[in-house]
Amino acid sequence: MKKLVTYSLLLFATLAQAQELNCNVVINHDQVQGTNTQIFTTLEQSIRDFVNNQRWTDMTVAEKERIECTFMLVVSSVTTDGLFSATMQVQSKRPVYNTNYQSTLVNLQDNSCSFTYQEFDRIEFQPTQFTSNLASLLAYYCYYIIGMDADSYAKMGGTPYFQQCENIVQQAQSSSANASEIDGWKAFSSTKNRYAMINQIMDPAFAPFREYIYTYHRLGLDIMSDNVANGRARIAADINILQEANRARPATSLVYTFMDAKNDELVNLFQKGTAEEKKKVYDVCMAVDPTRQDQYDKINK
Repeated sequence: MKKLVTYSLLLFATLAQAQELNCNVVINHDQVQGTNTQIFTTLEQSIRDFVNNQRWTDMTVAEKERIECTFMLVVSSVTTDGLFSATMQVQSKRPVYNTNYQSTLVNLQDNSCSFTYQEFDRIEFQPTQFTSNLASLLAYYCYYIIGMDADSYAKMGGTPYFQQCENIVQQAQSSSANASEIDGWKAFSSTKNRYAMINQIMDPAFAPFREYIYTYHRLGLDIMSDNVANGRARIAADINILQEANRARPATSLVYTFMDAKNDELVNLFQKGTAEEKKKVYDVCMAVDPTRQDQYDKINK
């Protein structure tokens, strides 16, 4: 990241980062038998070209400022008419100011990725209409990644991109996609599908959670190159927001997906924290993410 003279210039430049993606695409098809494997190579390249060459916002950035992300699809089946069933792991990273460190910002798995694809099909996305389930699926996560990145640089900065996710959901719900393709877009059918994810993040009850994403990254991680203790203290000071968000909507997965991205980082940060910071962070982590107790126990070692 560029060394910037003033905070205002830093904010402007970092917000500009959120307009282009540098996406690594991996397709695992080990579970699929009897299918020409060339189609997976072609699909992988088609997705990579679609994500990396699409202009997602109206801002312009340098190549080195693109958001680093990964889409990993594990294909479980392909029908003779080209219906793919898969899961997709979505990850993105954010650079920490004045360091070489990349902080994981998004780390989630979508278990309802069904789409129709024939080799050499062109993947096209139109913001105002549904073109294909594959295009909508990819565009949704592109905007989600951009939105999370923008939230980390400015309070609620990702709202325009999350609104694009909402539009994609609405178009997919009203499309003529088949039942398996529509599953990930259904309202109220799951607390973890694409509809639920964007509904949660746009819920006013989660505004403090989104603001904490900014606090964690911009006021915490980004100042650590100058003062590690102050940055760590800022992250710890507001971490109870995670617990409050979890209490506000107990059935949602938003806080848990945050912990999927941040559990290792929190442990590494607070192993060297003060006794007060360790206790506070440990208690919150255990309250919102108790299945990783062995991981969080490391904070106190």
